Amino acid sequence: MRLSTKSRFAVTAMIDVALRENAGPVPLSDIALRHQISLSYLEQVFSKLRQHGLVQSTRGPGGGYALGQRSDRITVADIIGAVEGEAEHTGPGAPRHGEAPAPDQSREMTQDLWDALNSKMVDFMRSITLRSLALEQQAKGFRGQEPPVTNRGVFKKPAAPALWGSAPNSVFALGQTVPAKG
Repeated sequence: MRLSTKSRFAVTAMIDVALRENAGPVPLSDIALRHQISLSYLEQVFSKLRQHGLVQSTRGPGGGYALGQRSDRITVADIIGAVEGEAEHTGPGAPRHGEAPAPDQSREMTQDLWDALNSKMVDFMRSITLRSLALEQQAKGFRGQEPPVTNRGVFKKPAAPALWGSAPNSVFALGQTVPAKG
């Protein structure tokens, strides 16, 4: 299994969605701002996550992404496998794109070591659920904010504050407040 920045961003974004799952769909633009990740990059990542059923998208105002499954059923291995592709044999000695695999005699002497390490890493990532990562963040003090209420549509124009407070609004009213000289 390959680990890259894309994997790291995918796991980070999925934790963000899991932490806010009760507040409704999370817009990608909010995730991009919170974690300083390019919005177009997140769109590519979430497209792959959606194809694998890990997230669901909601369009329109108030739309965004929500988890496609319960957070205790999604593992780190699922997330990384979705964004990186689930290649069986990656690492040292793996055939590169367009190359024929090497014959068994010329196999690296340490290939068994790399295969075992990869297997242990995959097993470890399968043991970590998205829910456990979200709970860990909450234990560290994370408090999900309620989404800001945005006023959309046509609303009554707010009344402008009075400039003069208790000043008369016409010349005639002014004349009534000033005592006449006589």
